[in-house]
Order: sequence, then C-alpha cells, then structure tokens
Amino acid sequence: MDRQQQRDAVRAALAATPRERGTVAQERASFEQFGTGRPAAAGVVAQETTLGGRPAVRLNRDDGAVLLYLHGGGYVVGSAQTGVRLASALVARTGGTGYSLDYRLAPEHVFPAAVDDALAAYRELLGAVAAERIVVAGDSAGGGLAIALLVAARDAGLPQPAAAAVFSPFTDLTLSGDSVRTRAGADPLFTADALRWYADRYAPDGDAKRAASPLFSDLSGLAPLLIQVGGDELLLDDAVRLAARAAAAGVEVTLEVGPGLPHVYQLNFGDLADADEALDRAGAFLARERSYLSKLA
Repeated sequence: MDRQQQRDAVRAALAATPRERGTVAQERASFEQFGTGRPAAAGVVAQETTLGGRPAVRLNRDDGAVLLYLHGGGYVVGSAQTGVRLASALVARTGGTGYSLDYRLAPEHVFPAAVDDALAAYRELLGAVAAERIVVAGDSAGGGLAIALLVAARDAGLPQPAAAAVFSPFTDLTLSGDSVRTRAGADPLFTADALRWYADRYAPDGDAKRAASPLFSDLSGLAPLLIQVGGDELLLDDAVRLAARAAAAGVEVTLEVGPGLPHVYQLNFGDLADADEALDRAGAFLARERSYLSKLA
C-alpha cells in the first residue's frame, strides 16, 4: 500500500472502534485487549519487575539509555503491559533499558496519584543511574503525565532527565482547546464526551482538572521536549499550546504535527510509514540529547 492507503486503513480501523463508554471495568478490559494485541518491537526482551513501589515491565536491549515510559488510557485504563508496544519501539531505537510503569488508575486513585507514582519511579531510577542517562516518554494521558513528572521533579529539586518525547499528550483536562470542537468531525477515535468521561474520573471537579493539566503549569527549567501529534485529533491544541508555552518558558521544544493522522498514530509502526518515521525521529531525539549530556558530565 502507498502512504495514503496506509492512512486510510488505520482511519477505517479506528472508526470501527465503539465510541460509547462502558463501565470502567469494561473499558479496562477492552483497552487491555487492544493494547496487548500487537507485538513488541523485535529484539527487545520483556520482564515483569517493580519500580517506585509499582509493577512495571522492564525492556532490555543492551547497555545504554534508561527509558521511563508512561502508558496512555486517560488515567483510567491501560497498564504497564499496554505501554510495552511503544516503549519497546523506542528502546529498539535508543538501545539500553526501558521501564513501562503501571501507575495507579482513577477513579480509585484520583489526581495526583499517577504523578506521585511516576515521581517515585523516577526517584528510584535516579538512585541507580545519572539523570543524563535517563529519558522519559509517554502517549496520550501518559504524555501529559510525562510533562507533569518533569514539573514535579523540578519542584522536588531533582535533576531533569536528558529529554522527553510525548505522543498526542493529553495536557488540558478542562478541554478548553479549540481542536476539541474544530476536529470533532475529523477525529476517528474520540469525541469530546469521551475525553470528558476520562477527565471526570481522574479529576472530579474544575479545580482538580486545572491542577491536573500540565498545560497550565510553570514549564520553566524542563528537559528538552519532542511533541508529536496527529493533525486530525481532538488533542491537537493540547500539543500545540504545550509547545508554545514551553518555548515561551525557555524550554528547547520540537513540535511535529502529522497532517491527516489520528491520535497516537505511532502505535501503528510496521503498518504505517508515518509511524515508523515518527518513532525514528523520536529515537534519534532521545539518543541525541542523552549523548550530548553524557559528554558534558
């Protein structure tokens, strides 16, 4: 298939996904089946472990970088296992070891439980590895959580990792971005009601939603960022505004918008050339920043 045919096939598959929300248990079971239904990247060995007091999946390739990966799922669904596919794809490109973290989920554990778990995992890594050897990544809610982790680490007086890469980050739980409305007819996966369903469970009231939205945080002093987002998704403005606010705060930031592409299109690596190329760039970005800082250390 050519590139457009690949995009059309991905869009058709996503459009066939039911948009109506079930119970939390039903959503978790469905997402787990979807998230673990495709293989990890070749050459990466997975092993269950713990990190920061939480279950995790360790992904080994060779000596090198240490990746902390935070899975998507609206803070309500997903697991360390559903994060393995993208985490392994990055480890395959950067080398080293990756950890996909099983942070606590809402509604049983509301904001800031996920941030606390991510910070605890990062602290443990810092106890074993220099910060310049650590990189962070995440998709969707995990992308927003990655930014929240950088903010929490800075506020706790911890060193920043070498770099962070986020895919379609969910950074505004108040849903104030224009694209939540302007992309309503283009996004094959989400509706505004679906996004609100997740946000309401992680941050039940308005004040909590704003506090849980890293878009509204002070972003100064954060590690270099790579932000990738699909041009057709409701969360487009979450990424665009994050890039603008990070740049205004003096952060080195690279924003990539994939025209005609959906939410976390990188999951389709192996079937979608756009996904393979985006992951290649993300791997190069993370490896470049780590290599640069390691030489300075």
